[in-house]
Parts: sequence; C-alpha cells; structure tokens
Amino acid sequence: MDFALGIGILLAIVGGALEGVFSLPLTRTPRWRWENIWGIGLLMALVIVPWPLAFLTVPNLLDVYSNVETRIILITFLFGIGWGLGSLFWSKAIAAIGMALGVSLMMGLINVFGSPLLLAITKPGKLIEPGGFALMIAVAITIAGVILCAMAGRAKERDLHAESDATKAGAPFLVGLMFCILSGILSASVNFGFVFGKPIAEAASQAGASDIAKSNAVWALVFTGSFLVNSGYAFFVMFKKKTFHLLVSEGSVSYLLGALFLGLALPGGIILYGIGSNRMGEYGPYVAFPMMLVSSILFGNLAGAMTGEWKGASARTKNTMLAGVLVLAIAFVMFGVANKLLGS
Repeated sequence: MDFALGIGILLAIVGGALEGVFSLPLTRTPRWRWENIWGIGLLMALVIVPWPLAFLTVPNLLDVYSNVETRIILITFLFGIGWGLGSLFWSKAIAAIGMALGVSLMMGLINVFGSPLLLAITKPGKLIEPGGFALMIAVAITIAGVILCAMAGRAKERDLHAESDATKAGAPFLVGLMFCILSGILSASVNFGFVFGKPIAEAASQAGASDIAKSNAVWALVFTGSFLVNSGYAFFVMFKKKTFHLLVSEGSVSYLLGALFLGLALPGGIILYGIGSNRMGEYGPYVAFPMMLVSSILFGNLAGAMTGEWKGASARTKNTMLAGVLVLAIAFVMFGVANKLLGS
C-alpha cells in the first residue's frame, strides 16, 4: 500500500472514531438537559477550535480569504449551515420514527449524497468508470451494514424491554420520514463544503500553510455555520424551557469537562478526516468521507458495548450486530479499492 494512502486511511479511521464517541457526554450528564450539554459543547467547539486553529496554522488568514472569490467563501459557509441544519433534523427524525429506521435511512442518504452524488456533480465522467462503480458498490454495502446494525439496535431495545426516548414522541411517520430525508441530504453538506472550499485551501497553501493545515481555513467557515445553528438553537431551547440554571447545578464542573470533550472531539474528527482525505489524493474526499462514516458507526457501537449498552441483549441480537460490523468492514476495504481505481 502507498504510504500516503495508508496514512490517509488511518486518519479517516481515527477521525471516524472521534465522530463515533463524541456524543458520549450526552448520556453522562443526567442533571443537564440535551440543550445544556449540546449548546455548551458546541459553543466550546466554536470558540476553541476553528478560528484559533486557523489563525495559528494559516499565515495571513484574512488575506487568504480576501484573495478568494466572495462566492466561494459564501458557498462554503452556507454548506456549514446546511450541515448544522442536518444535525438538528437528525434528532427530530429519531424522535419521530425511532433509531432503527431513522439511522438506516439517514446514514444511507449521507453516504449517497456525500460521496457518489458529489462525485457525479464535480467529476461526472468518473462515476461510470470502474472506480465509480466500485464506489457505488462500496456505498451499497455500507447501507446494508448500517441496516443490520440498526436492526440489532432495535432488537436490543426489545430485548431489554426498554422503550427508548426516541420512540415516545408522537410526530406523524410521514413527518419523520421528511426529517430523515432532510437530515440525510443536509448532513452531507460538510463534505460539499470541504470540496467546494478547495480554492480556499489552495490560497492558504500559497500563503505558506502546510498540506496538513491548509484545510483549516475551510473548516473555520464550515464549522462556524454548523455550530452557530446548533448552539444557537440549543440556547434558544434553554431560554424557552428555562433550563439555564442547570448549568450551575451540582456536578456541573465534571459536566463542563464532558462538554469540552464533545466540543473537541466533534470538530477534531472532521479535521483529521480532511487531512487524511488530502493524503489520499485527488479522489480522497469521495472515498475518505464514507470511510469516516463507517469508522464512526463501528467505534460508536464499540463504545456502546464497552459502556454496557449491550449487556442483557440476546445472542441473536449480538450476532446481528456482529454481522453488520463485518459487512461494514467489507465496505471499508471496498472503499480502498475504489480510491485506487479512481486514481488510476
């Protein structure tokens, strides 16, 4: 395996691992509501990560932006807003139709829109070449693996005789389906922002930024759009439900550390994906992105197993999850094949 390709795949895996576990604090802050941990966590992410990192690693950052078309800056920022809206619709979709069907639909759509569809838009001829076919096969395998994992998750809920909070809200099924479609499409915007923001990264490189750091100028815009939407909504909910006082309740210091972990892991995973994608060559964004998603699913389930979420589940349920993991592993290998064929 080419060394740069191997490093790129490794970074996509690590980035996916962070994306798979960043939400753990959401289940470890019982005295806080969702809006408290989500709002503070993403506020920390916005303040600590994108702009300080961009200013520290990209020389003359403001000049970099001034040398890029305003249209590119705006499009990149708007894709960040789209990603943020996708995150909000994700939670509403799960609340309306449940985890099993919701995750299957949304992860499938994110894979389709964030990889082969993006390739069809930017490099349409490649989609009908062997590499494009391999990419579509890998995405199809990924969707099959996601469905198996979702089935296992739903079966686990039945095994444990616990109705999840995700199934208690009474939103109509068709509304939930609409939320799924919107989330799947909009959540893929993070990769659109990365690809369409390439002129910004190139300008950063010309200004002296390293290959590792050049994409930080892109992520600063994408993260700002996403995190403003999410953190802003969470603070609105805190105001509406009058839950601000929970931020200073007993145990808040440890909860703030959890929010800090969330705020660092979420953008950190995306940044590592970007570096890995650049290492994988011209077609890295179309392959590394679904690789990161597969890794996030695998590590998310591993984290759930390590924290006891699967304790008490039946052998059949665990075997279904194992089958899903194996299918996702096959998909991961197939993405590597697709990247090789696309670049040949």
